[in-house]
Amino acid sequence: MSTPIVGGGEAGPPGVCINDVLTDDELRSVLARLESEKDREIFGLVCKRWLALQSAERRRLAARAGPHMLAMLAARFGRVVELDLSQSVSRSFYPGVTDADLAVVARKFKRLKVFNLSHCKGITDKGMLEIGDGLSTLQSLDVSFCRKLTDRGLEAVARGCHDMRTLHLASCRAVSDVLLLGLSRNCPNLEELVLEGCANITDQGITDLVGGCQKIKLLDVSKCSNVGDVGISNVARSCSSSLRTLKLLDCCKVGDQSVLSLASFCMGLETLVVSGCRDISDESLKSLAAACGNSLKTLGMNWCLNVSDLSLSSILAQCRYLEALDIGCCEEVTDAAFQGLASVEDVLSLKFLKISNCPNITVTGLGIILDKCRSLEYLDVRSCPHISKTACDEAMLRFPDCCKVNYVGRLSEPDMKL
Repeated sequence: MSTPIVGGGEAGPPGVCINDVLTDDELRSVLARLESEKDREIFGLVCKRWLALQSAERRRLAARAGPHMLAMLAARFGRVVELDLSQSVSRSFYPGVTDADLAVVARKFKRLKVFNLSHCKGITDKGMLEIGDGLSTLQSLDVSFCRKLTDRGLEAVARGCHDMRTLHLASCRAVSDVLLLGLSRNCPNLEELVLEGCANITDQGITDLVGGCQKIKLLDVSKCSNVGDVGISNVARSCSSSLRTLKLLDCCKVGDQSVLSLASFCMGLETLVVSGCRDISDESLKSLAAACGNSLKTLGMNWCLNVSDLSLSSILAQCRYLEALDIGCCEEVTDAAFQGLASVEDVLSLKFLKISNCPNITVTGLGIILDKCRSLEYLDVRSCPHISKTACDEAMLRFPDCCKVNYVGRLSEPDMKL
């Protein structure tokens, strides 16, 4: 199929085919300037030549295909570096992604760096052995909720993919400390590790991990009930210069020692979630506020029952860049935690605030918050007996125009996992 350029008027030049004028490099330059995926797809509909160029330049691919179709896709999209075969959380298709699919990917997609297999419940260690043996360039792997996987298959990935940077293993319940030792020995560039719900992980595994992986920026060990102060303190020491995000949701063995270690070593910490860690108290959180006041942006500490006005007032006064805060169910917190803000000239950066189930916070404290948080986008005041729509109206509280207020649970929360 030719794509002519037709001269205007009878005296104009004869029609010229654009494919005779533009080189492949020039067409690639045009394609590179198309920002939306839709426009890039339309580019490939012009003619076979443009389609071939578009296919060759594609870097990302999401597919629902069996082995035969995957092989055909690999032949057409030979330079793909990101492949998404993940399945829906709520719906699945039969038979879904299988080990046979992974064997094709390992043989045919040799440039692959990012591979998403989350919720592919049918894959096993056999498929992971293929990935470890065939994809040495892999840097990011998400196998969250692939519950048939064990240390055996994932260790093979660690041995074969030495440049692994990101590994998501949420709810891979069979994973244990054995894998963490394998990562320590083979993946020194690891930056992001999600182990949420991997209950077999212990302090020993975490200690082994950071013995060799000292570039970790994000670590999520939420709901790892066997991880405590020993492991987290070792993370703070070993990854002091790199650690930016640490999630410890419902880690019941984590206490003040962990937070004090973070305050001592991790001055660049940006996100900390200690929700459900009921042994954490004001002492350690005041130290954290003093040490990380210039870096902390997100802090989740709901159900930290020992937290009171002492630490919260320090956090609000010193963490000037804090954008998201959850103190839900911190029953010791009162309006007094916010009173110090009245004399502060600076406006706070808070955009996301949850104070649900805080029985001692009233519209008085809320009024101080609103006066200092003019960028607030979401406020959760559910189950606060002294705060209601009527009470706020009677107190003539003024909310920012963009702020959504959740009084009774009818609003969906923004996508900020605290």
